[in-house]
Amino acid sequence: MLSKKLLCLSSAVAMTVATSALADTLTIATVNNGDMIRMQGLTDDFTRKTGHSVEWVTLEENVLRQRVTTDITTKGGAFDIMTIGMYETPIWGKNGWLVPLDDLSAEYNAGDILPAMSGGLSYNGTLFAAPFYGESSMIMYRTDLMKAAGLEMPDAPSWSFIAKAARAMTDRDKEINGVCLRGKAGWGEGGAFITAMSNSFGARWFDENWNAQFDTREWSDTLNFYVNMMNDAGPPGFSTNGFNENLSLFQQGKCGMWIDATVAASFVTNPKDSTVADKVGFALAPDNGMGVRSNWLWAWALAIPAGTQKEAAAKQFVEWATGTGYIELVAAKEGWANVPPGARTSLYENPNYKAVPFAQKTLDSILSADPNNSTVDPSPYVGIQFAAIPEFAGIATEVSQEFSAAYAGQQTVAEALAKAQALTNEAMEAAGYR
Repeated sequence: MLSKKLLCLSSAVAMTVATSALADTLTIATVNNGDMIRMQGLTDDFTRKTGHSVEWVTLEENVLRQRVTTDITTKGGAFDIMTIGMYETPIWGKNGWLVPLDDLSAEYNAGDILPAMSGGLSYNGTLFAAPFYGESSMIMYRTDLMKAAGLEMPDAPSWSFIAKAARAMTDRDKEINGVCLRGKAGWGEGGAFITAMSNSFGARWFDENWNAQFDTREWSDTLNFYVNMMNDAGPPGFSTNGFNENLSLFQQGKCGMWIDATVAASFVTNPKDSTVADKVGFALAPDNGMGVRSNWLWAWALAIPAGTQKEAAAKQFVEWATGTGYIELVAAKEGWANVPPGARTSLYENPNYKAVPFAQKTLDSILSADPNNSTVDPSPYVGIQFAAIPEFAGIATEVSQEFSAAYAGQQTVAEALAKAQALTNEAMEAAGYR
């Protein structure tokens, strides 16, 4: 009997040693947005199920983009999984820098991913990143302040209405800003917002021959409208505010309206974090009657760099974090309103999620965004808040810096646009587009 017990104990020890030997530690780079922070707090579930552990490198959005881009282009090997988006994924997939995700398990059900998301995260029909969450942009607004201003938010408002409402809702003595919008430099921060906004004003980055278009009336109209409205009704220092800064202002009750990522809806309506959680309404992003709204399309997604020595474990994490099981895990712990949105068809068919007040508006915003027809006049690029060419990130980062300087009053709008025109054309000529 004793020998049998010793044999069983020996087998158990052997299994533990084997499991330990097979376990990996994954290094994951991600953005410091709320949903990612929540995921980090739940990774014990992944470790318990797989034996693998996780080390997180959590970075501000602009820094994340710089770090992962440098690492992937130099084959640095610092990360086993990267958080990237719809801009990087097709380009990096085409270059062979990412592991194809065409062999995920049947249980994962890749066919359940919303087509808008899988399409933007694929190259030649192959998925190269799995969406953790998907988003468009929409208006989040204070219903009480709108009512006090004697106005009613339309379901699909114009920019002229937004400007009128912003000025009417502003109360400087109470530190209430009628509208909070991104102005922070960075192609994916303030650059993304103003590009999406410019689409609705009839602007575009390039004409069909890849000539920069910043010397047009449409771009001048966009920036002047933005600057005038923000000076009258925006928060002090708006030129340095990005997603997280505006989220904090809105949660503190200091914004009448905020036009930004649909994913923010769960944060502004969460009474644990938001002082105005019960006073928030939603509307589609504004337009100018030209047939194009100012909403974007994006996914923060998980991708595996080619060359990682931990590909199998990395795929297990990708399946865990972007599968339906994770959605159910968050729902059980935090409620359905706080699950990662915008990635899976089944979520929007789930009766529990249909009851969430912003669910349908998020889906409507995502489905109305068309990366293939994002501008009023024809353009040669795919993308709404970006142009899907390798050179765009560098060019747009510089352009956004010029714009932010104009927002801060360091130069005029005309000067910023002239500099944007010159530097964009110079870069495109150097890259051989012109």
